[in-house]
Amino acid sequence: MSYSLKPGVVTGEDYLTLLKAAKEGGYALPAVNAVGTNSINAVMEAAAKNNADVIVQFSNSAGQFYAGKSLSDAFEAKVIGSVSAAQHVHLLAEKYGVCVVLHTDHANKPLIPWVEALVAHSESHYENTGSPLFSSHMLDLSAEEIDFNLSECKRLLERMAPIGMSLEIELGVTGGEEDGVGSDDDIGADNPLLYTQPEDCLQAWELLSPIGHFSLAASFGNVHGVYKPGNVKLRPEILKSSQELVENKCATDPKPLDLVFHGGSGSDKSKISEALTYGVFKMNIDTDTQFAFAKAVGDYVNEFPRAFKYQIDPDDDTPYKKQYDPRKFLRSAEESMVTRLDEAFHDLGSVGKSIAKK
Repeated sequence: MSYSLKPGVVTGEDYLTLLKAAKEGGYALPAVNAVGTNSINAVMEAAAKNNADVIVQFSNSAGQFYAGKSLSDAFEAKVIGSVSAAQHVHLLAEKYGVCVVLHTDHANKPLIPWVEALVAHSESHYENTGSPLFSSHMLDLSAEEIDFNLSECKRLLERMAPIGMSLEIELGVTGGEEDGVGSDDDIGADNPLLYTQPEDCLQAWELLSPIGHFSLAASFGNVHGVYKPGNVKLRPEILKSSQELVENKCATDPKPLDLVFHGGSGSDKSKISEALTYGVFKMNIDTDTQFAFAKAVGDYVNEFPRAFKYQIDPDDDTPYKKQYDPRKFLRSAEESMVTRLDEAFHDLGSVGKSIAKK
């Protein structure tokens, strides 16, 4: 089928349309963690360059960084920084001519109040505009007992669904650590927690699907960060088994679960392609884009080392203002991040598949 949406931030039914287009088209959207205007703009620039839709997401600490690390109330900074970042995307996304999903990443049990505060902002935004501020949030209670995990997800989804928001949940543990959530101790090829049980996915479907839309980060050995080969074994077939169980038990259409691939940085490309065939519509990428951004800054400093020591060269009086202008090296970082995202869009098969109206 052919789909078409207005460019800009998508929520509610438009979000579900975008997701459906991806699954039917056999491609996925990169979900890129951003920490400031430079990385946000680089994500949207890369999407526009590749004529592809994209997901911009923030962690709690990214929200705090966006607000300013000097603010004394860390919780408030995490909230208002995330809101400010979301408003930035709302102002600019349409100009890039693609569809953008606004999402927040891992929120464990201590961060439930952060998610609730952001939902409150979306409720106010909905009252004023008819749409929520964010498209979706993630509640990652995979470290808790499954009954608590799902009951809290149910409670939040009951609040979010009426304003057209989706909830991302996690079953099983994505190895590694990201912004204070998780631990490197989780990593290991023999850790059973890295592999979600299909029966848990069925339980989530039966509880949550009658309430509203949810997506599922089901663990199949994936981890945050990049690690030595052999430390982790990806088993995407777990996703296939989960889809088939829900379809058979609940008489649904094929691939009823909307699946998310966490820990996409450094993943084997064949495993990425296989995961897409099982209903993955979203893949998170953070570590690789962070490195691309940082490497470009390092390369720039190495190219103009004296400009980062002197305003005026003490040997020949050369002024270095043009070299140490922050816009110079930050633009290099943006361009490097865009180049890395070119690769991600190709890996996920989404190049040229934006459904934004041209």
